[in-house]
Amino acid sequence: MNNHPQTHPPKNDTFQYDDSIVKKFIIATIGWGFVALLVGVVLATQLANWTFNFDLSWITFGRLRPLHTNAAIFAFAGNAIFAGIYHSSQRLLKTRMFSDVLSKIHFWGWQLIIVSAAITLPLGITAGKEYAELEWPIDILIALIWVIFAINYFLTLKVRRERHIYVAIWFYIATIITVAILHIVNSLAIPVGLFKSYSLFSGVQDALVQWWYGHNAVAFFLTTPFLGLMYYYIPKIIKRPVYSYRLSIIHFWALVFIYIWAGPHHLLYSVLPEWAQTMGVVFSVMLLAPSWGGMINGLLTLRGSWDRVRKEPILKFLVASLTLYGMATFEGPLLAFKSVNALAHFTDWIIGHVHSGVLGWNGFMIFALLYYCVPKLWKTKLYSDKLATTHFWVATVGIILYIMSMWASGITQGLMWLGLEDGRLIYPDFVETVTKIIPLYYVRLVGGLLYLSGYLLMIYNLVKTIASAPKNQTSPSYSAPALQKVEHDNNTSESSHRWLEREPDILTILVIVAVAVGSIIEIIPSLTSHKYVALETNKKPYSALELAGRDIYIREGCYTCHSQMVRPIKAEVLRYGAKSELDDSIYDHPFQWGSRRIGPDLARVGGKYPDIWHYRHMDDPRSMAPGSIMPNYPWLLENNLDYGLLEKKLRVMQTLGVPYSDENAENAIEDAKAQALEIGKNLDPSIDAKKISKKEIIALIAYLQSLKEQLHHEPLHGATH
Repeated sequence: MNNHPQTHPPKNDTFQYDDSIVKKFIIATIGWGFVALLVGVVLATQLANWTFNFDLSWITFGRLRPLHTNAAIFAFAGNAIFAGIYHSSQRLLKTRMFSDVLSKIHFWGWQLIIVSAAITLPLGITAGKEYAELEWPIDILIALIWVIFAINYFLTLKVRRERHIYVAIWFYIATIITVAILHIVNSLAIPVGLFKSYSLFSGVQDALVQWWYGHNAVAFFLTTPFLGLMYYYIPKIIKRPVYSYRLSIIHFWALVFIYIWAGPHHLLYSVLPEWAQTMGVVFSVMLLAPSWGGMINGLLTLRGSWDRVRKEPILKFLVASLTLYGMATFEGPLLAFKSVNALAHFTDWIIGHVHSGVLGWNGFMIFALLYYCVPKLWKTKLYSDKLATTHFWVATVGIILYIMSMWASGITQGLMWLGLEDGRLIYPDFVETVTKIIPLYYVRLVGGLLYLSGYLLMIYNLVKTIASAPKNQTSPSYSAPALQKVEHDNNTSESSHRWLEREPDILTILVIVAVAVGSIIEIIPSLTSHKYVALETNKKPYSALELAGRDIYIREGCYTCHSQMVRPIKAEVLRYGAKSELDDSIYDHPFQWGSRRIGPDLARVGGKYPDIWHYRHMDDPRSMAPGSIMPNYPWLLENNLDYGLLEKKLRVMQTLGVPYSDENAENAIEDAKAQALEIGKNLDPSIDAKKISKKEIIALIAYLQSLKEQLHHEPLHGATH
């Protein structure tokens, strides 16, 4: 009789994937993608012809541009990311998501965030920080929904049935962890009211934190999750393993570690410490290696399948997506070189660069995902391969027109702005540099219309595909053994990374360390060092009326067209005035250095024109600057200024370290009204000073007139900034 215990293979579990949540995110992707692209076409039309702003406050360029960027990034790309992650992760981990309830909360919570953005941004409710414009209640909701997503995802990893964590999962983990860190830190603010807050950081500190966030939002929201999708869907569609497992390891860890350091390249020639600028340049150039490593790994996975690429529209989109990713990640390091950046920064070249990534790399990857997943999930065939192929070619031509027009426009702008002859500006009138590129704005508009037309073809194709699906479908059941714990055997040839791939907790900790190292070294010195934070300055805080005007400036999205950073470049100093100094923006919560110049820099505009000039310029820009493409702002002359929160605003600023006295706060309303009346009296005698002094235009004039060079003499003691 055999007394040894018998070993039995683990019993298989039966389970079903939750494909209903994937379908929800796919439908949301299709719908929000149309909104994002439509708003983009509207904005392109407004730049080509200013009259399409229609003198309506809620559809001006300044208010719609943040709506477009948020819709493109967080609504279109965001929903696509979640669809791909939920679809691929369940299959890679051989398990259903941990909680259907958490998945549904994630979906409906994310849609609530998007709807909130779609309502608040056109109303001018904005924090004024690029890609992070949403106000504090929505920021809190974003954090909560993201935490719910993270909990659901990491608990799914715990109950997985597949031992090793595939490379796509590594990228998803990096996305979940890093986006949470970026969002929470950059959104730190003190509320003034339900729809208003002031950033915890100011000036150079805020600029560094913002572009640490802004650049890495591109990295960890528009790059790492899409690389995860690439690593899953290309091998799945082509039915072949990824080209190089070793290259995928190098690609992942190099990208996660290096990307986080590169944000300062958005702030070259600014008052950011030189060491931080140099660091941003160095790490931006280093990024080329891992970025191209990922592109090459994806393209070589397709090796030997070029005949299929010619025939299958999904593969066409994937190849073009990777190619445009390679182009964008070559262009990024190129633009980080200071000599190139001097020409390109603030110009349309940057717009072309960004859209080659979002429309090409992200957009084409999303289209491939939709064309693959919709027939699979609805258990039918794609309605028309010919329509999908037509979509590909129409969108490709659209992207080419868009990118090339912005390259030409941006280089033209840069050369005209920097052009000198005998030490004088060749083109001193800024409007001349705008009117020269209007034809290129029409070319960009055509490119955008083509891209949108291709998208409409896709919507029709996918709707017809879903309509042809059999009714009363049931989800198939799958069978797999529960995960059994296996200890690492040091006697085997298993690599340490292979061991790490079955320890997601440790992998997650290493990701946090990789991200934290660069973040801490980059940010902490500029937040704490006296060398980079002016403790004593002669700069006066904004008056109560000027602060109110600054809030109106931010509400109208003026920062989307105007910068407030005169770089130490001869042509800029000649055009705008003395170069910017560290303490010029020390009390700016948030900073307003800007990233684009559709209009001139405003850092030294104060005192350059009389008050009546600004009054008429806001009412009808072309009366003061013939050829301007700036919208009219007639409502500023009609809306009464809200004085209600002025005292509280100054109190919050006191908390943030701005040296307002208690008396300043207590008398905020009276002081603001007195200054407003004084400005009203300075206007044309035909204008009723008492009546106009109650309008928003007066506060905006006060703010614009405060933007001037500081006279560096006796420091203002008592500043706690």
